[in-house]
Amino acid sequence: MDRILISACLLGRPVRYDGSGKRLADSRIDRWQAEGRLVPVCPELLGELTVPRPAAEIVGGSGEDVLAGTARVLAATGEDVTAAFLAGAEAALDLARKTGCGRALLIDRSPSCGSLSIYDGTFSGRRIVGSGVVAALLAAHGIDVYADHEIDRLAEAMANSPLREPYAG
Repeated sequence: MDRILISACLLGRPVRYDGSGKRLADSRIDRWQAEGRLVPVCPELLGELTVPRPAAEIVGGSGEDVLAGTARVLAATGEDVTAAFLAGAEAALDLARKTGCGRALLIDRSPSCGSLSIYDGTFSGRRIVGSGVVAALLAAHGIDVYADHEIDRLAEAMANSPLREPYAG
């Protein structure tokens, strides 16, 4: 069975930094959930951050740069939360591997889960092209990552192409 790692907030779970969810209302989500295909994850909670928590952004690059050690994740308060984001990313990757998720549907713009865009690190609301820490790590390990607004592309991929196995090494 194709299993999908999904941002828990997209299922309406109140795990976002402000204590809200951001439910993705789509019949395919409901069907996949009923079929047991969805594996919910909140990497920031896995990294032991709390709800609510200050907003955070990647400063100095993207998720790939955080993984490489050349960028940091900072909270709006100025606190460096890079270690929590890295720990959460590793835990999310471990969960994806243990549950057989070869694909991920993640909320875009998040410093963890963004796969197409993230905020620019100035806390001004400006977005840049780039990935969050989790999206970058999953993609680097062979997991196909889709943004929440790419559900049509995910559904097409599930219907038309065999699932490639994520890299286990």
